[in-house]
Amino acid sequence: MTHHAPLPPEIARRRTFAIIAHPDAGKTTLTEKFLLFGGAIQMAGQVRAKGEARRTRSDFMKLEQDRGISVSASAMSFDFKQFRFNLVDTPGHSDFSEDTYRTLTAVDTAVMVIDGAKGVESQTRKLFEVCRLRDLPIVTFCNKMDREARDTFEIIDEIQEHLAIDVSPASWPIGSGREFLGCYDLLNDRLEIMDRADRNRVAESVEINGLDDPRMEQHIPADLLAKLREEVAMARELLPAFDRERFLEGSMTPIWFGSAINSFGVKELMDGIGTYGPEPQPQPAAERTVAPDESHVTGFVFKVQANMDPKHRDRVAFVRLASGHFERGMKLLHVRSKKPMSVTSPVLFLASDRELAEEAWAGDIIGIPNHGQLRIGDALTEGEVLRFTGIPSFAPELLQGVRSTDPMKAKHLEKALMQFAEEGAAKVFKPSIGSGFVVGVVGALQFDVLASRIEIEYGIPVRFEASQFTSARWVQGPKEVVEKMVEDNKQFIAHDNDGDTVFLTRLQWDIDRVIRDYPGIKLTATKELMV
Repeated sequence: MTHHAPLPPEIARRRTFAIIAHPDAGKTTLTEKFLLFGGAIQMAGQVRAKGEARRTRSDFMKLEQDRGISVSASAMSFDFKQFRFNLVDTPGHSDFSEDTYRTLTAVDTAVMVIDGAKGVESQTRKLFEVCRLRDLPIVTFCNKMDREARDTFEIIDEIQEHLAIDVSPASWPIGSGREFLGCYDLLNDRLEIMDRADRNRVAESVEINGLDDPRMEQHIPADLLAKLREEVAMARELLPAFDRERFLEGSMTPIWFGSAINSFGVKELMDGIGTYGPEPQPQPAAERTVAPDESHVTGFVFKVQANMDPKHRDRVAFVRLASGHFERGMKLLHVRSKKPMSVTSPVLFLASDRELAEEAWAGDIIGIPNHGQLRIGDALTEGEVLRFTGIPSFAPELLQGVRSTDPMKAKHLEKALMQFAEEGAAKVFKPSIGSGFVVGVVGALQFDVLASRIEIEYGIPVRFEASQFTSARWVQGPKEVVEKMVEDNKQFIAHDNDGDTVFLTRLQWDIDRVIRDYPGIKLTATKELMV
């Protein structure tokens, strides 16, 4: 192991992480409890809570509030103890997985939330694979232990088997469902008792000397205590002890058990992220690797969100700072356009509230309001030409035509579609022949979200219609071969919002035919957003 010099204290105290989970595992509730314990909100409410009882919510889009799901990744910063947490919430719904993939390029660790009754679900598996590709350290939180949950060993076995990662229990549940009393903290030999009466109260910690301490009997019924002692003895025998090195390299995950809705186990999880989680990590660029403690500021855009504030047609680019100490008013080079940009009103997010960021450090996520200059994948530096790598764009799995039901607004529709394409909410293709656009998404729910947002944000009623095409591929290869292929297959050719050539297909046979007939041509299902 090479020993690097320690990071400057302000950078070293940052923990930048995303929460990943299958829909309904309780991710949004957990996010709110993080904000509650970080002092960022006064009271956490359920996702669908009504009224003004909730000061802050991480779901700000109208559709999210109506449906009670998160469909856009929001970033939040808050302090917890000596740490600065940058939490990036991700959409749990599989139809928005591309947004989630991109979000994972901007974090140093992931918190995987699983449901105690359902275990590892399909979407969790997909997201886990992405973390694996990026060697992201993963912290696991097994939620909903206050409902009927599966056997603890069974849950751990399933994670080890399906995700091929070693699991080390950081806490052990005492009972489940109605009998769930709390957890035994294996890392600190403490008893954590849950308070069912007040959901926003932090659990009571009882200092004890190991499992044989007679004081245990004052808090736990004899049958549950006997079971706990037996299970913990087995766990210590059969499961690996927590090893921070292995966790940081991505081959081991510590698991905490709890109930986010009852505020139980959340504080221990946050302590774990702070104490064991990685500091801001070096970021890969095509030219070199960028270290967080470099003096020059660099960063990359991993998400663009349009119309966060419907009153102002604003677009906010979310930028992960890769190095340096950023101060408001700095001039940064926008690498793609080679133009300098004055960053005069950068924002930090606190759920749906935002405040001006006077300064930020490597590891932080800031929002830069702009009018379309910044796109996903863009790099900002103090002059050096860098292109950060690893930010993917995926070929859509569903394609539909789109038209405005009000012919007078057809021109405005093009502008709205381009905005959504740059935001990464959909792929928009302009076919070479004919007018109109083909819109591509990963999941059907995205069409509903797009139609709803185009109507709410732009006042344009639209209709999506079946398209003759079923998939899209980016075209790469020697210039003259690409030109010939494009000339011969005009009816299948379109361009995306970056101007790149795209081959729209109906059948796998079309793809095979092009590859056979035009040697040197590559049709790819992903392109890297490196500008």
